[in-house]
Amino acid sequence: MKALFLDRDGTLIIDKHYLHDPEGVELFPGVAESIAHARKLGYRLYLITNQSGIGRGYYTEADAVRCNERMEQLIGLGSRPLFAEICIAPETPEQPQRYRKPSPRFILEMIARDNLDPAQCWMVGDRDADIDAGLNAKIHPAALCTGKLTRADWAAIPAYRDVPVFDDFPAFVRTLE
Repeated sequence: MKALFLDRDGTLIIDKHYLHDPEGVELFPGVAESIAHARKLGYRLYLITNQSGIGRGYYTEADAVRCNERMEQLIGLGSRPLFAEICIAPETPEQPQRYRKPSPRFILEMIARDNLDPAQCWMVGDRDADIDAGLNAKIHPAALCTGKLTRADWAAIPAYRDVPVFDDFPAFVRTLE
């Protein structure tokens, strides 16, 4: 079975640094249609999001869940749950890492649990931690230019020389079969 492991902030929704109010959730253009297309192609979807604001005490896990629910409402495909599983990693970079990307733990657990084919799985995100999580799990990484890094920035990182780079999530989905 094939799957997409998707980052949230800066990938599917505009990154608003420590987002905790569902009213602040804004999809990037074309995300809803791209999610629908990926599902039509048979991809199982997983969400993996680093939320260090929880570990820092800025907001609660319930706040993050409400933001995820708002995102699913905006995507608007009707059938919920949209994601086979959602991983909210509350750790800060200074805390012991369990699920915080670049840890591959969540990806590896889902591959084992859901009998996914790693050769047909992608980790899609806008930050180096997303790409490293994919590489660490030995699945395909896809870098997006919807966050802080441009195409030139991605190209300047030697470890990511072979990682495909896309302008945004819809551009990535258009390459899927």
